[in-house]
Amino acid sequence: MATRAGAGRQARGGEAGAEGPEGRDDSPAPVPRRLLAAATRLFAEQGYDRTSVQEIVEAAGVTKGALYHYFGSKDDLLHEIYGRLLRLQQERLDLLAEREAPVEERLRQAAADVVVTTIENLDDAMIFFRSMHQLSPEKQKQVRAERRRYHERFRALIEEGRRAGVFSDATPADLVVDYHFGSVHHLSSWYRPGGRLSPQQVADHLADLLLRALRP
Repeated sequence: MATRAGAGRQARGGEAGAEGPEGRDDSPAPVPRRLLAAATRLFAEQGYDRTSVQEIVEAAGVTKGALYHYFGSKDDLLHEIYGRLLRLQQERLDLLAEREAPVEERLRQAAADVVVTTIENLDDAMIFFRSMHQLSPEKQKQVRAERRRYHERFRALIEEGRRAGVFSDATPADLVVDYHFGSVHHLSSWYRPGGRLSPQQVADHLADLLLRALRP
């Protein structure tokens, strides 16, 4: 069975650069990507607070000057690790929400998608929720605003369904959103690659639970 850190690296495609004519990786990855890959692996294996800048740059094969040129600090690396996952999930949610499909179908797809993308980037999610308190106050404020935008777009689908008479309004929408994302946030504490359930199966089960809670 793959380790959690190893699975995260595989899901992100490791540190591969451009492929050669026979599928070989003939060129190094860009420096920012190498730094993020090294930081993600080390933060997952050792913890943010126990990982030094020196360890990160040695693992990435770059100098400290390169790290400070692209990120400025270890704090910036932590912020970007979660930021790239949240941007991916926001883009996918926006696309799903705008589809021409029944609202119940769009909500179910959105609820499943956030589970799958979290599992596919489990290191990123686990690192962030374990270490968010170590971000600077300003960066914590930025992250909360970004997460709030995501949750509000998700909640808007629930409210759309209620206006259409598809979903019950017996439970406050905010509580429904917190119920689902509480499950998502705990995935890194129990999900193991190679286990009995695939990412999509976990996503389908959790999305079904959400929809059952909303049906009249």
